Amino acid sequence: MMKKSLFLLLIAVASTFTSCFKDNDDSISPASTAEINNFIWRGLNYYYLYKADTPELANDAFASNSEYQNFLNNYDSPESFFQFLKSNQDRFSILVDDYIALENALGGTTLNNGMEYGLVLYPDSSGNVFGYVRYVLPNTSAANNGITRGMIFNTVGGQQITENNFRDLLAPDTYSLGLATFDGETITPTGESIVLTKTEVTENPVHIARTLDINSQKIGYLMYNAFTNEFDNNLNAAFAQFQADGVTDLVLDLRYNGGGSVRTATYLAGMITGQFTGNTFYFEQWNEDRQNLAEEGVFLDSFVNGGAALNSLNLNRVYVLTSKRTASASELVINGLDPYMTVLQIGDYTTGKYQASFLLYDAPAPNFRRSEANQNHTYAMLPLVFQTANANGVTDFEQGLMPDLELIEDYSNLGQLGDPSEPLLAAAIEDITGIPRPQARDNFSVLETIGESKEGLPTHQIMYLEQ
Repeated sequence: MMKKSLFLLLIAVASTFTSCFKDNDDSISPASTAEINNFIWRGLNYYYLYKADTPELANDAFASNSEYQNFLNNYDSPESFFQFLKSNQDRFSILVDDYIALENALGGTTLNNGMEYGLVLYPDSSGNVFGYVRYVLPNTSAANNGITRGMIFNTVGGQQITENNFRDLLAPDTYSLGLATFDGETITPTGESIVLTKTEVTENPVHIARTLDINSQKIGYLMYNAFTNEFDNNLNAAFAQFQADGVTDLVLDLRYNGGGSVRTATYLAGMITGQFTGNTFYFEQWNEDRQNLAEEGVFLDSFVNGGAALNSLNLNRVYVLTSKRTASASELVINGLDPYMTVLQIGDYTTGKYQASFLLYDAPAPNFRRSEANQNHTYAMLPLVFQTANANGVTDFEQGLMPDLELIEDYSNLGQLGDPSEPLLAAAIEDITGIPRPQARDNFSVLETIGESKEGLPTHQIMYLEQ
């Protein structure tokens, strides 16, 4: 129902066959750059949303096969070829050289020390950077070593973090963080350091699901950090608890949610509502050659293919906490709900990503499916293939979705997630109950965030389709 079968997103790793006499790797001839470039061109020529922006992707771009082959051979790496073919308006399509790692990341499994952080420029224009801890994953190195939300760090391995070195410093599997404090103006080292080690971690994106009883009003708080379809049942279970608790208002915390599965976003919309089943949740806009594939995403009341019923709250109002890191499937939920209910957005402008991708392997068109992939390399693509519009036709929000109440996180006073006094949640509670929120620090400097822990992942801010 949700998508034609040619768009299967096959996450399971293919079986590997071996011989008693010859290792399988011995029979593989590594693909040439031109061979991989041919895959990239075929995939983008067929599905790329911005195909019309690149003349070389036109169906009649080459007069002969030899001219086409010369074009493929004119680039020394698949990465440079992919970059050339991308449209200037495309911020999000990706090419990876290891689709197994990409598949794992789509399922929420990454090499991770459990500390999810943001990186911020010092207020003194020095180019120095400090990190702040957003949240910590349970049963990880960070959790076991006492890392908590709000901690500040400014060195790694004894070296000051800067706008030029932060990626290299934080890349190793093991590193030592130098802790500091931040009072809103000055970063002061504490002299304490903590060693963290990355291991393979699968993140449950349902980070906090809690019912708050504020003056006898039942307010559900859900901190949801990725639209990972392997955890759809966990998401549905959270809403079952909200139902059982008699929740009448919901605060949906998407401030660190960079997106993920379109289908999961549709499920979440159905859990928040329930009264709009069958109505349009989003429309699709494809390139001119593929617009015939466009479908209408609708509100659902159960998991697809005869699955369990969604636990729906039938709300007519929802509060959504956002930041500039709120992207793709998160924005789809906000934009898709807006024509049907009151969506009160608290925080910052969102990223501005309304385009979706699906995973293409080096296999025959139109499927480009995993089971038929070229075994001589592990390149794959997540190109933008369509953009979404809500039932009112709203799309192209490149500057992000505007908050109703603009509140920027104060790194010197982040508060604890899920606590009624945490600044963004407190603002939602004030609007729901009329109880004044705690007075926040006035006139603090809004500092520039230049990176985050998930930025290096191939799934960063990706909105993708699966069956």
